[in-house]
Amino acid sequence: MSSAARPGRRAFVTGAAAAALAAGAGSSRAAEPVGGNLPHFHPALKDDLRFPLAWGTSPERDFAAWRRAARAQVEELLFTDRQDDTPYAPEFTAGVRSGGCTRQSVTLSLTRYERVRGSLLTPHGRGPFPAVLLLHDHGSKFDIGKEKLVRPWHDDTRLASARAWADRYFDGRFVGDELARRGYVVLCLDALGWGDRGPLAYEQQQALASNLYHLGSSPAGLMAREDQRAAAFLAGLDRVDGRRVAAVGFSMGGYRAWQVAALSDDIAAAASVCWMTGLKEMMVPGNNTLRGQSAFHMLHPGLSRHLDIPDVASIAAPRPMLFFHGGQDTLFTADGVRVAHEKLRAVWRSRGAEERLRLKTWPEYGHVFNSAMQDEVYAWLDAVV
Repeated sequence: MSSAARPGRRAFVTGAAAAALAAGAGSSRAAEPVGGNLPHFHPALKDDLRFPLAWGTSPERDFAAWRRAARAQVEELLFTDRQDDTPYAPEFTAGVRSGGCTRQSVTLSLTRYERVRGSLLTPHGRGPFPAVLLLHDHGSKFDIGKEKLVRPWHDDTRLASARAWADRYFDGRFVGDELARRGYVVLCLDALGWGDRGPLAYEQQQALASNLYHLGSSPAGLMAREDQRAAAFLAGLDRVDGRRVAAVGFSMGGYRAWQVAALSDDIAAAASVCWMTGLKEMMVPGNNTLRGQSAFHMLHPGLSRHLDIPDVASIAAPRPMLFFHGGQDTLFTADGVRVAHEKLRAVWRSRGAEERLRLKTWPEYGHVFNSAMQDEVYAWLDAVV
């Protein structure tokens, strides 16, 4: 028997290989070409995903009970300790007054495994202040993390890189600095692989993920747990009004923003820019997710057997949530965004809280968080936090 005829040899089909298989004589089922790294039977796998734990599909009709069950399912699949009570033991640098706020570095233990350094901005004036947990993107750029959103003031070696990133995605603004000027305490920390915890090389991401899986953890689970702990740390600072803490992020940071809102009661509201979609509609030929690599930072193995992506975000209902999408954003299909927005709207409507959900597509923009989008987010935050 030739290797091409052995069972299982058609598990992945792309390009010329797919065409050859489709034309092969004696084949009981012609394989059709697919783009990316999908198995030829991927439609059947999609059909198997029914998201039985989703609100409205789950037999549970008490929303509070549903939230507890759905959150518990997500927590189980984070592959990290659910109750990590490691003392934060924060170490603060001396404050530097600049740009309408006091800038500090803070080093703390988000888990028992590692100390993490972040940027902490405090507005001038008398607190306690509202606060924002600011979550950086992926961008396949690892030399900077927190510096993508907060202008570095203590490390000139990263300033040029940070400015170039702000010019590319944020109309030259540093989002954290803008928020601090508006009266918010801002905390922004490096995720594993970025800034002080990197730099990770693009092609190393899959190896990092597989090694963490072997060790009983995952990149996405570790990130989720750290963001959860960061939210609790921020809400507990004396300078912060713990009832008025929001999460804000762009791209992967947008994913992190709605995720931490779903997993943490310390988050009162969340704004997610350029990261929301239905899972099935995202897993289509040509989508960036099919390349792996960056996908591992937003992948909880097994979760799709229970909940769709917007179902997880819905755990945060009925708190105020904002989701912006760029109509020219090639990372998310129009169908995926539509499906996600419909699911989100249905959940908030079921709670009598549709006015707390802000869904908007900006048809003229791509994968950016430009000044026009920022200004709307800031105004929204001022109204809900």
